[in-house]
Amino acid sequence: MRGNSIGVFLVCSLLIAGVARAQSIRDRTRPSYSTGTAVTESQAVDLTLTLTEASIRPVQTWLRTAGTIDSGNKVLTAYLYPPETEWVKVGQRVRAFPPNAKSSVYQAKVTRVVNQPGKVMVEATLVGPGRENSPHYVLEIIAERGMFLSVPNEAIIEEGDKRVVYIQQHPGHYVPQEIHTGVQGELYTHVMHGLDEGAQVVTFGSFFIDSDFKLKAGGQSAMSNDQHRH
Repeated sequence: MRGNSIGVFLVCSLLIAGVARAQSIRDRTRPSYSTGTAVTESQAVDLTLTLTEASIRPVQTWLRTAGTIDSGNKVLTAYLYPPETEWVKVGQRVRAFPPNAKSSVYQAKVTRVVNQPGKVMVEATLVGPGRENSPHYVLEIIAERGMFLSVPNEAIIEEGDKRVVYIQQHPGHYVPQEIHTGVQGELYTHVMHGLDEGAQVVTFGSFFIDSDFKLKAGGQSAMSNDQHRH
C-alpha cells in the first residue's frame, strides 16, 4: 500500500510540474498587450502629439433648437422638448445665428423659461441687436451638466461597446486603458471608471498610437503562433 501511495504521489508531482512548465511556455509566448507602444520625440512633433490631464471639470452639453426674434430685434423665443427640458435654466449662455448667415454668431442669455404641456418655452435676450431682416435663428443653449472627472472627446477611441484612451506611462511610452463613460459633452466626456485624476491622456495623435499599438500587438501574436508551430 505504501508503495502504491508513493507511486501516486510521484505521478501527481510529474503532472503538476508538466502543467507549470506548459504555463511558463504560454506566458513567454503570449503577446503582451500591457507593454504599450513607444513614440519617438520626432514622431511626437510630426503628429503634434498632445497630452491632457484627466481632471475634474464642468461638462457641458449644447441644447440646439430653432427660434424667432421679436420686432425689437433683441429677444429670441424657442421651444425645447423632453428630455432636454430638464437641463435648461435661466442665466445659461446662448450662441445664436441666422441659418442664412452662420458666421454671424450672437451672444445671448436665457432670461425666461416657461413650462408648457410636453415642452418648455425659452426666451433668450441678445447682448446686442440681432441681424437685420433675419427673423429666424438657430439657438445653442450651453447647459452645465455638472463637475466630473473627464477627458477631451477626441482622446476616446470607440471599439464596439468599449471606450479606450491611451495614457502616458512615462515620456514616450503609452498604454491603452479601457474606460466607462457617463455624460458626453460638446468638449469633454465624464469618466466614471478606469482613470485616476491626474492621468496624462493622449488627445491629438491618439489614433496613430492606437494603430501602432495594434500593429505591434498583431506582430507579437504572429510570432507567438510561429513559436507554437515550431
